[in-house]
Amino acid sequence: MTPRGFTRVAAVDCGTNSIRLLVADVNPGTGELLELDRRMTIVRLGQDVDRTGRLAPEALERTFAACREYAEVIRDLGAEKVRFVATSASRDASNRDDFVRGVVDILGVEPEVISGEQEAEFSFTGATNELKGRDDLARPYLVVDIGGGSTEFVVGDDHVRAARSVDVGCVRMTERHLVVDGAAGDPPSEEQIAAMRADIERALDLAEETVPLGEARTLVGLAGSVTTVSAIAQDLPAYDSARIHHSRVSRERVREITERLLRSTHAERAAVPSMHPGRVDVIAAGALVLLSIMERTGAEEVVVSEHDILDGIAWSVA
Repeated sequence: MTPRGFTRVAAVDCGTNSIRLLVADVNPGTGELLELDRRMTIVRLGQDVDRTGRLAPEALERTFAACREYAEVIRDLGAEKVRFVATSASRDASNRDDFVRGVVDILGVEPEVISGEQEAEFSFTGATNELKGRDDLARPYLVVDIGGGSTEFVVGDDHVRAARSVDVGCVRMTERHLVVDGAAGDPPSEEQIAAMRADIERALDLAEETVPLGEARTLVGLAGSVTTVSAIAQDLPAYDSARIHHSRVSRERVREITERLLRSTHAERAAVPSMHPGRVDVIAAGALVLLSIMERTGAEEVVVSEHDILDGIAWSVA
């Protein structure tokens, strides 16, 4: 039974590396969001998109398999409204119509291939709604959502002041700079790391054309690269969402972890207890994006949020 004043909604966020589902009861009047089910599946929809411009058949099938699982959860929990948002990989692909048809057949809703600016708005709302009223976190916030194909930058107080999406993400950077003849460097060479960092710095230059990165007082980091860095920083024996949410990681600790990941082999990264198997090959690139942002902005720490674009999508539905 949905509580009085609440609407039961389902939000799906399909990104470059993962697809995620949130089913929640939302009350726009009180600002409450009661989570019923939150799950994530690594599908690597963006496999080779940067190189080919197309969604690979096997990547589409992995995504559709996750959609079938999510459709069952949505049906069982009785969500009244469903919104499916697709981000970077499906924006870039020439065959995205195949993706759209598959999702409609399975979930009955058409995926909205949103712009990077819309993605940034959702991420900001999801990450900052519950930070309102906290006097230990100075404003304005800079929310950074480090995805597989792109990173969103949003500066705002109660509302978004400026936003920009740039094409650096953990999958895109890994495939562009660390993969040679189909295999990632193990570990990557200094030349590969330098080229990747230069690419990230150029993207930060682009972001700064629109978003006043230096004005932010609190850096809020979203998505799997950031949450995994937090899990490593805390030496968690397993991924623990409750301990990761609103944790704080210093820039020096991020630098230490990034350097360790960039020097490690695939097997060494896979042995990290809190590491999701689908992030092993891309986490070093994701951590370097985070470190580069912290160095550029001068942020002494990052506040890590498990609430992100999914929560923003859920609020938009209600």
